[in-house]
Amino acid sequence: MNKRWFGGAVAGACMFLGACASEESALEANAPLVHETYSAAQFFETTSYRMGGAGPYAFSAENGDLLISSDETGVYNAYRLDTETRQMTALTASADRGVYAESWFPRDDRFIYQQDGNGDELTHVFVMSEAGEITDLTPGEGHKAGFAGWASDGESFYIFSNERDGGAFDMYRYSAADYSRTMLYENSEGLDLGAISDDGRWVVYARNNSNADNDLFLIDVTEETPELVTITPHEGNVEYSAMGFTPDNQTFIYSTNEFGEFNQAWTLSLETGERAPLITEDWDVMYVGYSPSGRYRVSGVNNDASTDVSLIDLQTGDAVVLNNVPAGDLAQVRFNRDETAIAFGLNRDTAPYDLYYMPLGSEATRLTAALNPAINSEFMVEGEVVRFASYDGLNVPGILYQPREASSENPAPALVWVHGGPGGQSRKGYSAAIQHLVNHGYAVYQINNRGSSGYGKTFYHLDDLKHGEADLGDVVASREFLASYDWIDGDRVGIIGGSYGGYMVAAALAFEPEAFEIGINIFGVTNWLRTLKSIPPWWGAFRDSLYAELGDPATDTDRLTAISPLFHAENIVKPLLVVQGANDPRVLQVESDELVDEVRANNVPVEYVLFEDEGHGFRKRVNRITASEAYLGFLQTYL
Repeated sequence: MNKRWFGGAVAGACMFLGACASEESALEANAPLVHETYSAAQFFETTSYRMGGAGPYAFSAENGDLLISSDETGVYNAYRLDTETRQMTALTASADRGVYAESWFPRDDRFIYQQDGNGDELTHVFVMSEAGEITDLTPGEGHKAGFAGWASDGESFYIFSNERDGGAFDMYRYSAADYSRTMLYENSEGLDLGAISDDGRWVVYARNNSNADNDLFLIDVTEETPELVTITPHEGNVEYSAMGFTPDNQTFIYSTNEFGEFNQAWTLSLETGERAPLITEDWDVMYVGYSPSGRYRVSGVNNDASTDVSLIDLQTGDAVVLNNVPAGDLAQVRFNRDETAIAFGLNRDTAPYDLYYMPLGSEATRLTAALNPAINSEFMVEGEVVRFASYDGLNVPGILYQPREASSENPAPALVWVHGGPGGQSRKGYSAAIQHLVNHGYAVYQINNRGSSGYGKTFYHLDDLKHGEADLGDVVASREFLASYDWIDGDRVGIIGGSYGGYMVAAALAFEPEAFEIGINIFGVTNWLRTLKSIPPWWGAFRDSLYAELGDPATDTDRLTAISPLFHAENIVKPLLVVQGANDPRVLQVESDELVDEVRANNVPVEYVLFEDEGHGFRKRVNRITASEAYLGFLQTYL
């Protein structure tokens, strides 16, 4: 009797108080998630994917498999991906040097890929046969080569190489049958390669007059004596960039900022010379491409650090609708052989780059699952584009990540993250390194200081010959902006950056010693005189542009010395972490070695992480993990 009463009493209380089992489950489901933290290894055990070039042979002629590269093993290798079963099959098995797939062959399952020497950037072009035999199409030492696309008949393909002259990329045509080659154009002028038409008749090269002005040259390589024909006559500073040719080889497409702040896409008829605007927006047009037949046009616009992609059916004028696709940045749109389906990549702040497949007119299917299943995406953070008024009133944009646990009662330490370049841009999208730091309670502000691309040519050139001064002023001013948030601890703000961003870290600690509490310099320049003198030979055509932006080491010695942190290292009094790759051809190891020695002489805490098997950036997962754990450990100690 008592038991029956007890049961009844519980049932009655359940009805009265609303606490029955099913309702308890509902309450638990709506309760705030208890925050979980993850290790760098867990974040970087996401799998990275990339497709090959934008040519017509992303899909196999034999069974329609997609050719991709992935670091599933920790090192990039080539794979075939079945779009129906979503199964990946390894085609290469490199345990050391990354393999980057470019294209299937038109009529069989041979494929082309590129590979360098552990970050030295001296890429060679290879073919792997269906039997797994490898042929280096660009053998030799000390030169750089790259795949430039297929001829429209599928009988040959194009490769550029600087084997003849380290400062000039010549163009070659290779036979698809026996890999014999002929030189299409000898780049004796040392110009920058722009584009080549599918029929192999037209080649475009560029000449940089400064970092604000250049010219494009069209060359008909079928002529007995090919001539450089200027196709960008202009006055003043105007920038042009080759975007490619239409599939019928009748029209050249290029971008220019001649008519406003932003890059527009224009067309040039190769028959009549007539020009016309193709795509004009209030942001930079990033690229324009076509399906193999030319029926579909794909274009991308850089909209405030995100990419707006348009896919247009030119026969109907209608936009192709992407069904069952989450919001995010689309990239690498690839058509199958008969243009009945596409593959593409999608990148989001809270989800790594995944590959999708979509028959046109149907729904998209996700082919890959890049995020480590051990991570609950609810614990990752969406970045917010925010702006602040800098020291002179200039509006400076950036992307701010707020840790889930940060509040006015629990303010978070913060990091100003400076991008590379000079002239780069921090953009929306997944970053394992940033999500790892935010997950552990650090706010991150990816500043796009003056001199960043994507915000118009005036903004881009505001730091010309003022590096380490005008742009550094924005970075320093961002600290006060961050401190204005009640969920940020304004007394605990550090600075982090890679490449040019690493330079900004060292510059901030040397020239504004009290601006930040710590600095993390990831393969950053410390001595501009040495760096500008040691530019790799394949940057030869870019040298004038770089000198116009930063200074000529032969004539601007005083200024370059004044902005080089190495020569002012005695001012550094805040803890410093330095990360460097031994094979880096852009920022030599000696740059970091010497800075570390100088700062240690100040009796300032310095940590140094050197990777013997990396260059300018991290290509191996294990090294990305080691670096990110070093960042976090350093921050937990000093910030």
